[in-house]
Amino acid sequence: MVPARLLFRSLQSLTDFDFCKRHKGIGMTGQITEYHLFESSQVSLLTEFGEQYSRIMRTMMKAPDSPDAALYSMGIGTLFAKAALGSALDVESLVQTNAETMKKYTALSEYVLKKSQGSDSEPVATPESGDMRFRSPEWSENLWFDAMKQSYLIGSEYLENLLGQSNNLDSKETRKLEFYTRQWIDSLSPSNFPLTNPDVLKQAKETNGESLVKGLKNFADDLESGHGVKMVESSAFELGKNIATTPGKVVARNKLAELIQYAPTSEEVHATPIMIIPPWINKYYILDLSPKNSFISWLVGQGYTVFVISWVNPDETYRNTSYDDYMELGPLWAAQTIQSITKEKKINAVGYCLGGTLLASLLGYLASVDDQENFIDSATFLTTMIDFSEPGDLGVFVGENSVSQLEQNMKETGYLDGKSMASTFSMMRSNDLIWHFVINNYLLGKNPGNFDLLYWNSDSTRMPAEMHSYYLRKMYIENLLCKPEGLSVLGVRIDLSKVKTPAFFISTQQDHISPWQSTYAGAKLFSGRVRFLLGQSGHIAGVINPPSKNKYGYWTSTKFLTESPQRWLESANRREGSWWPEWEGWIKGFSGEQVAAREPGNETFKALADAPGTYVTM
Repeated sequence: MVPARLLFRSLQSLTDFDFCKRHKGIGMTGQITEYHLFESSQVSLLTEFGEQYSRIMRTMMKAPDSPDAALYSMGIGTLFAKAALGSALDVESLVQTNAETMKKYTALSEYVLKKSQGSDSEPVATPESGDMRFRSPEWSENLWFDAMKQSYLIGSEYLENLLGQSNNLDSKETRKLEFYTRQWIDSLSPSNFPLTNPDVLKQAKETNGESLVKGLKNFADDLESGHGVKMVESSAFELGKNIATTPGKVVARNKLAELIQYAPTSEEVHATPIMIIPPWINKYYILDLSPKNSFISWLVGQGYTVFVISWVNPDETYRNTSYDDYMELGPLWAAQTIQSITKEKKINAVGYCLGGTLLASLLGYLASVDDQENFIDSATFLTTMIDFSEPGDLGVFVGENSVSQLEQNMKETGYLDGKSMASTFSMMRSNDLIWHFVINNYLLGKNPGNFDLLYWNSDSTRMPAEMHSYYLRKMYIENLLCKPEGLSVLGVRIDLSKVKTPAFFISTQQDHISPWQSTYAGAKLFSGRVRFLLGQSGHIAGVINPPSKNKYGYWTSTKFLTESPQRWLESANRREGSWWPEWEGWIKGFSGEQVAAREPGNETFKALADAPGTYVTM
């Protein structure tokens, strides 16, 4: 995630401060209230502060930065140097950028002078809409913090422009530079440091410094645990109790997956069952969070027989498990079991993210073997990439050098630790998934909230070395899935253009993991009837968007996908509320007549365990 030393620098400024004295804002007009953070008599609190600081120092001396930090930083210094040289050689652009920035800083000085004299003045730089770092009124009402915020925003823009004008980088290098420049800029935000964050100073004053000590303790605890910044209290949720609670049974199990069938809530159900293929990179219960956020529970309530694959959390004994194994022991095995239990030949399949990529591979395999025997009646793809030519920010982490280094690391362990991938995803939204919790937990001294989605996000899984290497190389680096006969599945060359199965793609507008323009490109590969829907928000929140919340809207169109993504969006219809009912209206057309509700399992496939099963707890 973020190296511990980077977090520590944010807290280290506290130790350079005499807490027994008053702290007043430097310069400006002295607008900052005096913050008497510790009373002189608070010897015990000062003692505890010293103890927590010592804990942190001892832990950091024992352990270096996380190994994935070294992996992610490979070649970054060289890249920045190359970009700086390119910018320096473009003298005209460099002079213009410097001149524009100096003009803004001069305007900021004039703004400060006018405001200090009581005159109105328009700010020089303002945060983007939705930037939660500067939502406190102090950032605008207090001249010291206001000037600091604007100075940071001007400097951020300068760095982005300075490095962005380099003309000696290719497209991949440019994307990588932009990503790490943003990481650097985000890490330097004044909101991330205790003496330059008004909320932190206010909290410290109101608690007489106790919040600072509590924050140091939280940091020391997380550092010693080795699990990174805590996003949620681990004790707040218990699988099967208040998360992943939809009633059901594990009706089958192999070494790679459990198959869960959910209990009906109605007397009749649609004849055609639904098989959900979740990503193997996460636990399946992203689709079965707390009852109010459970897609599975909602789907059962609409009168469907629902099955879901729950992947095992592999250890070193799975090092040679392949992509073909995931296909054979995942959806192929699950589909055969579902057919035996329900006595139905056809199945409606739903794949989420990587599960959707596996579903696309399955459809290509079935079409290449014998399309007449294709048992998938309809296919739904939730935020799924099939064409990886534009992978978004994830492409920053996938290159020949980084994958080779990753393979070397996995050769020793037999798997990729789930924390490494979780760190990658967090870096892609560092202000929301890293620095927000640094401020809350360590600077404000608060405990993280109890949010089911973040609990799931912290419950990471490992990935077998062979399968993960194959996926990164064949999909991201070589992009073979979208090429006719580019990929071999179970010994069969597949061609997605042969797939005639009706499909529905649900993507999200702010998806950093599966950019919607890329998922749109994948949707155009099939030869059958395809619908595309674009939801608001991101990779998770845009999918887990129950109708009861009426939170995010979506765009939809019944047109064939013959236009560019932007043209499609311009012609699509904007609708309010959850996309779930829209999609359910579509899949109902492939779900057959009403039949008597089915209890989980049968004489052959007896219940092995209650949902959520055993693999999910590994």
